[in-house]
Amino acid sequence: MGVLVIVDKTRQLDPSASPLEYYGSELRHRREAAQLSQDALGGCVFCTGSQIGHIESARRVPTRDFSERVDAALGTDGMFSRLVGLVLRSQLPTWFQPYADMEARATYIATYQAQLVDGLLQTEEYARAVLGVRDEENLDARVAARMERQRILDHDNPPLIWVVLSETVLYQEIGGREVMRRQLAHLLRLQEREWVKVQILPFSVGAHAGLPGTFTLIRFDKDPDVVYTEDLIEGHMTANPSAVREGSLRYDHLQAAALSVEDSAALIARVLEERYGEHPEPDGRTVA
Repeated sequence: MGVLVIVDKTRQLDPSASPLEYYGSELRHRREAAQLSQDALGGCVFCTGSQIGHIESARRVPTRDFSERVDAALGTDGMFSRLVGLVLRSQLPTWFQPYADMEARATYIATYQAQLVDGLLQTEEYARAVLGVRDEENLDARVAARMERQRILDHDNPPLIWVVLSETVLYQEIGGREVMRRQLAHLLRLQEREWVKVQILPFSVGAHAGLPGTFTLIRFDKDPDVVYTEDLIEGHMTANPSAVREGSLRYDHLQAAALSVEDSAALIARVLEERYGEHPEPDGRTVA
């Protein structure tokens, strides 16, 4: 007579290995303490038991929305909502994580972008198109990590974010017409935020101080200013006073050459109307 052998396929995690593995092990521990099966917890948080299993085994990255629902279902007093920030931060490229840490502490972020909408101002679908252009592996997690960075816009005391975009950005159709239409409309809506300013550097300027490429200046309450640049492979930060001075001077020239915030909004609205048939109001709303 044969013997039935039940094999436990549960992956053994090392909670100290990464924030994702710690999250998975804690989710399993709290679920079992509540005497819930994976299917039962999945029913409580509107997903499948299989999805719960993937997160518990660190094969899938949890979202913030999922974490908030789990906290409510398990009565964990916001633990998973707090932990998911670390998990998503860990999904950023290793070389980018120090920049993200500084971005989260900044009081002022000034950036010039030559080809793309800045990551802090991207819609989720625009970000997906940008991040997936060469590699779609782990794309959901990478998009979620980018969206997580944008939480600084909703802080009680958010940083002042000043963005100068080349006019090229308005015409480069990232993700297709509908994605681009919604992205431009999103830029207009951001005007309602007191701490977000967007200027467009028009084609008519010709040669300008940003020709060497995209860069970002970050300022803090107490720490030295930092200038951040990227090459094809990774990013670079420096607090070298001469580099920061050069970056600040170039940015001042770019702001002076760019359209005013109000004229920039008018240009974005005109592009929306001419290319996408949308008729935005001055405050970013659209009318039929």
